[in-house]
Amino acid sequence: MLFSLLQPIRIQWTLPLQPPKPYLTAVDDDVCLAPSVCGVDSEGKEFNSAQEMWIEEIGEEGDEAKKTQWYRDGVSYWEGVEASVDGVLGGYGHVNDADIIGSEVFLKTLLQERLVNGGTNQHLVALDCGSGVGRITKNLLIRYFNEVDLVEPVAQFLDAARENLASTGSETHKAANFLCVPLQEFTPADQRYDVIWVQWCIGHLTDDDFVSFFNRAKGCLKPGGFFVVKENLAKQGFVLDKEDRSITRSDPYFKQLFRRCGLHLYQTKDQKGLPKELFAVKMYALTVDTPPKIHKTRSKTRSNRPQIIK
Repeated sequence: MLFSLLQPIRIQWTLPLQPPKPYLTAVDDDVCLAPSVCGVDSEGKEFNSAQEMWIEEIGEEGDEAKKTQWYRDGVSYWEGVEASVDGVLGGYGHVNDADIIGSEVFLKTLLQERLVNGGTNQHLVALDCGSGVGRITKNLLIRYFNEVDLVEPVAQFLDAARENLASTGSETHKAANFLCVPLQEFTPADQRYDVIWVQWCIGHLTDDDFVSFFNRAKGCLKPGGFFVVKENLAKQGFVLDKEDRSITRSDPYFKQLFRRCGLHLYQTKDQKGLPKELFAVKMYALTVDTPPKIHKTRSKTRSNRPQIIK
C-alpha cells in the first residue's frame, strides 16, 4: 500500500494548502528520554514510548482483531484515493521528478558496487513493494531490471499500474507479475530478486510485522542482492497518522528495527529537492551480508617520524 508521497511525506494532516501543525514537525527534545522512543499522533497526543502507542493502537500481544482492524482501516483510506500519480502522492505529483532522480543516482551506485560488472549481461529482477499505480517501476526500475514484480494491497492501484505499464518497457524489460497482497502477508519467491525496493509503504506495518517481512524477504535476494528502503523521517521518535493508520519513524527508530531484522546498513543518502513543508526523506541500502570493513593505515610519514625518548 502506498504510504504515498503525501501520506508518507506530508507534515500536515488536513488539506495540503493549510500550514503544517507544529507538533507534527518534530518532538521536543525534553519529551524523549533515552532509551525510550517517543512521539505524537496526528491529533496531538504524546506517547512516552513506541510500545505505549502500539498497545493503544493494536492492543496487547495476541489481540488479532484490533491488529486486523489497523490494516483494514489503512487499506480503506487508500481505496478512497484517486488511482493516479497525483492521488497517491497526496496532491504533490510535482515531486515525482526529484524523487526519481534521487533514487536513480542512489540505485546506479549500488548496482555498480554490489553486482558483478554492475549487473551487465545479467538477468536482473526487482520487487517493487507498495507499488501503488506503478510510478517507481515505470519511471525507474523497468529501465534497469529485466523483470519487475509489483506487490500492492489496494486493487484499484494495481489495476492502474497494470494499465500504466502496458505500453512501457520491452520484451527484455517488463513488469512481470502484479500481486495484490499486503506486505504483512507477502512472502517473495526464494532467491528471485537482485533488489527489493520498499518506498513509502513500510510505515503501515507494525514493528513486529516490519521485522517479520524483512526476515521472510532476506532469503529472496540473490547473492549480492540488497534492499532499498526509502521513507519519510520524523525528527525524533515517531509521528502516528490516525487517518491512514501509518507511522513515520525517526532514523534511530529505523536503525533499531534494521538491527532486529539482522540487516546490515550498507549505504544511506538523503533525498534532496523536496518542498520544505514535507518530512525529510532518507534512502537506506541494506544487505544480508556484512559490508567489508575499510582498514585505515597510518601514513608512512607519521609512522617513521622520530619519537621522543622518555
